[in-house]
Amino acid sequence: MNVRVESSRIIKPFYDGKKDPPSTKQHIPLSVFDKVTYNSHVAVIYAYRPPTPQNAILELGLRKALAQYREFAGRLGLNDKGDGAIFLNDEGMRFVEASIDSTLDQAMPLKPSPALLSLHPSLKGVEELVQVQLTRFSCGSLVVGYTSHHLVADGQATSNFLVAWGQACRGLDIRPVPFNDRTLFVPREPPIFEFEHNGVEFMNKKLKDNYIVEDAFDEEIVVHKVHFAVEFLAKLKARASSSNGNNERYSTFKCLVAHLWRAITKARGLNGFETTMMRISVNGRVRLNPKVPDEYFGNLVLWAFPSAKVKDLLREPLSYAVKLIDNAVAKVNNNYFQSFIDFATHKVEEEGLVPTADMNKSVLCPNLEVDSWLRIPFYDLDFGGGSPFIFMPSYFPTEVL
Repeated sequence: MNVRVESSRIIKPFYDGKKDPPSTKQHIPLSVFDKVTYNSHVAVIYAYRPPTPQNAILELGLRKALAQYREFAGRLGLNDKGDGAIFLNDEGMRFVEASIDSTLDQAMPLKPSPALLSLHPSLKGVEELVQVQLTRFSCGSLVVGYTSHHLVADGQATSNFLVAWGQACRGLDIRPVPFNDRTLFVPREPPIFEFEHNGVEFMNKKLKDNYIVEDAFDEEIVVHKVHFAVEFLAKLKARASSSNGNNERYSTFKCLVAHLWRAITKARGLNGFETTMMRISVNGRVRLNPKVPDEYFGNLVLWAFPSAKVKDLLREPLSYAVKLIDNAVAKVNNNYFQSFIDFATHKVEEEGLVPTADMNKSVLCPNLEVDSWLRIPFYDLDFGGGSPFIFMPSYFPTEVL
């Protein structure tokens, strides 16, 4: 696609008539959940059919949303203690206007490919914590390319910001307002290290430096976007439930992930005695006790790590893999989250540990990484004409589900 950038500039929060805007001298320390996640930008793509609002309306809506979500208008840095923090300096986000001399239908279908990278700003060397690119097609269709830094917000929090942007564009009050308290996660005294976290969420820095090898296969990885029929999913769930011995009903997500785990493992032709593992994201908002509201703005995700010998995964029925996933996810409960908070607060710096989360690895064989967006309201970004007809991640050549 021959995308032409018309303008690129910084926009800042709009406080809508407030005589005393908030101080730009404050900062918010990163929480233990912020520090353990991926230290990189992530990008998504939206597409809307005409009519769509003018760019000026979308820009003003963003500025109003930034007034509520000030972290995204700030910058990452270190505080006077040397800890990672978000500085609420209102330095703003990047706003890009672009156009293309063809219709969106001519570019369809939008597949995960390097062509998508022209529909949003670059993810490399970015100081701004949020970037938006509005690309207008000759037919009047609009593609919105959005990027944000993962250290600031996870998928749930990011989607809340995007929904707020749509509300502001429609002249509505932003509801609900973000819950910004990142001091919730207080370690227990004395700390209780009930679970192992070294080698799970964290690893020794020297060990990680020796472990990471530059991947040379990016150009050989083909990214597929797949739709599964409702009938196929129903049969998959019925097969998993009928063979587990007690007719336990498993979720569609767990059944599909188990099926893909087995199919990909078989296609890889791995040695039967090799171990394969999955990294599955788990939202802590509903797992902590007391629960943390959905409007919490920040990161609150850990991971489940089901694993199996290749020969067992392929020999046993589908229900075996589903049960492994179900058990692993169930273990990431309130006790696990509390143990993580204690460990991350007291042991990480002491033992010289760093996060295992790494978006720079593109080849994960014999393992897999799984992120579910099923319950995250990304499709609720409505500028006044309804939900997008396309929502998808940008092109990222790696082995994930």
